[in-house]
Amino acid sequence: MARRDVIDPLLHAHGGVLMSLLSRDGSVASSDIALSVVDLVKTFRVHSEKASSLKQLVTTGGRNRYEVFTALKGVSFDVPTGSAVGIIGHNGSGKSTLLKCMAQILTPNSGSVNVHKRMAALLELGAGFHPELSGRDNVFLNASILGMARKEIEERFDEIVAFSGLEEFIDSPVKTYSSGMYVRLAFAVAINVDPELLLIDEILAVGDVTFQQKCMEKFVQFREDGRTLVLVTHDTGSVRHFCDRAIWLDHGQIKADGPPADVIDEYNEAMLGGEESPEGGGIRRGDGPIRVTKAEILVGGRPVDRLRTGDDVTFRLHYESERAVHTPVFAIRIASLAGPIVTSPSSRDANAVPRALGGSGTVDISVRDIPLLPGPYVLHTEITKFGRAHVFDHLQNAASFDVMAGTSAETDGLITLQPAWKLDGNEIYATEADLPSGWKPGR
Repeated sequence: MARRDVIDPLLHAHGGVLMSLLSRDGSVASSDIALSVVDLVKTFRVHSEKASSLKQLVTTGGRNRYEVFTALKGVSFDVPTGSAVGIIGHNGSGKSTLLKCMAQILTPNSGSVNVHKRMAALLELGAGFHPELSGRDNVFLNASILGMARKEIEERFDEIVAFSGLEEFIDSPVKTYSSGMYVRLAFAVAINVDPELLLIDEILAVGDVTFQQKCMEKFVQFREDGRTLVLVTHDTGSVRHFCDRAIWLDHGQIKADGPPADVIDEYNEAMLGGEESPEGGGIRRGDGPIRVTKAEILVGGRPVDRLRTGDDVTFRLHYESERAVHTPVFAIRIASLAGPIVTSPSSRDANAVPRALGGSGTVDISVRDIPLLPGPYVLHTEITKFGRAHVFDHLQNAASFDVMAGTSAETDGLITLQPAWKLDGNEIYATEADLPSGWKPGR
């Protein structure tokens, strides 16, 4: 059992924090808006020098020189209930300050944050942990600070510990925990507070791969339950795949707000110093000793911008190099126009890396019976050094194409697995007489 004689006095000491968290149950429970940020301004004093002696302190009148840094400059947006919003931006853009204002850890200079749902914030995990107490005691302490009643904690205790994977160590003092164990237990507590609105700060990077997978599954469950998520991260891939909206914060102001694919592409182009391709196509970056000058989609040997599911397709890259380039790696990336990456093969994966390339030529990537389902797609191209870290040439949106219905009648998703269906060991083939009027058998 958790030690109430130790925990209760600590909870009393944290009373202000506890009441603040409990008050986050909004009075507008049926609102379509989970959180509103209205004209938020937040400034900090940045001291340029501090007094290093009593004499200097007296001569300056006890005043240190400082400058006012404005971290947030009139930021406004609403987060609809049930949505997943990703906030991206460079270091120093104001992301963490914004998140702490939303979590009511920082008080803005002006403007307001209005929370209409029960909120939990995964920011500084384990901030309420006491190192001398056991993991068991800290579960009760931290969960209480986060707004859970003792009875509710007792009911969920086994689930919290199982999620953390620390059953063997739960009665050991947390001061004996490794940093990974500490974070896992703190995360397990925070995620089981059962919030309607969850604020997350780079939390997808905690723990090992297995634990990260459990975290992601929990986030997916939250989304399926219709809860609201706000994710602040540098990982644009997570925002692209996990969120339905992205906000780009730049020097304390909203630079872009919209579909993740559009906002992230614009952000990457700005951060990586991309430029318009003079040969046409999309945004290009890289130091350019070898470049893709044109990308074509071929079906039956003819360039097309429209193909069908099940076609044999060749993606042809035309390249030029100003000098011989040693072991260049070619890669393509096919993405749905809505954002998700479908596939990203490279010549290195296929052991098809030349010793060197110079001059001009073509690279063909052939795909038999292409499994893409109907929809609009874009093709990105890239040439790198063998290690894939150094980019010679990256051409975003090198070509676009549409896929029409073909050999598969499937419509949902991005690809078909061409599955075979059987019932009790027999293939299912209904005759036309078995089907509603106007429907034809599958084969």
